[in-house]
Amino acid sequence: MQHDQANPWKIIDAAEVYDNKWISLTHYNVLNPSGGKGIYGKVHFKNYAIGVIAVDEEQNTYLVGQFRFTINQYSWEIPEGGCPFDEDPLEAAKRELLEETGLKAAQWTLLGSSYLSNSVTDEKAIYYLATQLSQHAAEPEETEQLIVNKMPLQKVFTMIETGEITDALAILALQNLQIKLLQNKIQLS
Repeated sequence: MQHDQANPWKIIDAAEVYDNKWISLTHYNVLNPSGGKGIYGKVHFKNYAIGVIAVDEEQNTYLVGQFRFTINQYSWEIPEGGCPFDEDPLEAAKRELLEETGLKAAQWTLLGSSYLSNSVTDEKAIYYLATQLSQHAAEPEETEQLIVNKMPLQKVFTMIETGEITDALAILALQNLQIKLLQNKIQLS
């Protein structure tokens, strides 16, 4: 459902307060939709977030586990990474799947896209289903200390329900796939 209302926020001024090669942070002085003065901070991501659900012929999928600095805890996720805006997201998905799991896929399906936390950031995620898999050597980045866990797709859906998977991109992509499977909009075999 599309909404054609004009932006009710008015920017008085803006100042970039932080910038690196991945993100920038801008502080805004604003007039809110009611006309009151306020502030807003926006984290701008300089890449798309890419996620891949790889499913084999036995309907197993591959989770990647790693310790996440930002939340100071271990996290189970689908293979994920960044995609510069000038790169084809599908090519980035193929690269991330190979880097993190050593898998290549002959069949790719776009599942969807979402904004990951649109109250503070413009980060957009794009996620894919990868099937017809073949195993190759993984090529993780130096910052990644990964454990790859192959498990039944249905078990992974349960891990979302029990709170074992808390990564927003993984949850969005996996629940999108689960809905499409239940509605017979997608077939895995």
